[in-house]
Amino acid sequence: MTTSRVVAVNRGAEHADGQGPRRGPQHDALGAWVGRWINEGHMINDDGSPGPAITTSDVYEWAPGGFFILHSAYGRIGEFGVGGTEIIGYDETSGAYTSHFFDSQGNVTVSSLIARGDTWTYQGETTRSTVEFSDGHRVQTVLHERTDDGTTYKPSMKVTLIKVE
Repeated sequence: MTTSRVVAVNRGAEHADGQGPRRGPQHDALGAWVGRWINEGHMINDDGSPGPAITTSDVYEWAPGGFFILHSAYGRIGEFGVGGTEIIGYDETSGAYTSHFFDSQGNVTVSSLIARGDTWTYQGETTRSTVEFSDGHRVQTVLHERTDDGTTYKPSMKVTLIKVE
């Protein structure tokens, strides 16, 4: 049955078959991220020792429609003020989670995400990170890694996020 509905907000109303996307369990899984978090940890020096401190305030919330998560972060890495905005979502067409992170230094990082239980793994072109949720999704323990040669990864940051609400 063809009806007039909004297929994509930037296209307006148009004639389309069916009812369009519906939230499913893959979208519901994103709810683990939702909340206000305090993030503390440190950079990891090349020799593996703790580097400069990291402290940020992170807010993850549902974007309008409940299909995507909007993540805003503000804080410090060592003496530097940092921040960014991330959009995390599940794409029915590809069957995959994706993250687009826009940082305060002008960089855009696109990563795929794989969810396995309480562990989420980001994989970008030169970065990856493993997020482990614990304590009823009130704690995130995160190891960030980077590669300079596309093959060998080395730890770059280790942080813990504690949900404050």
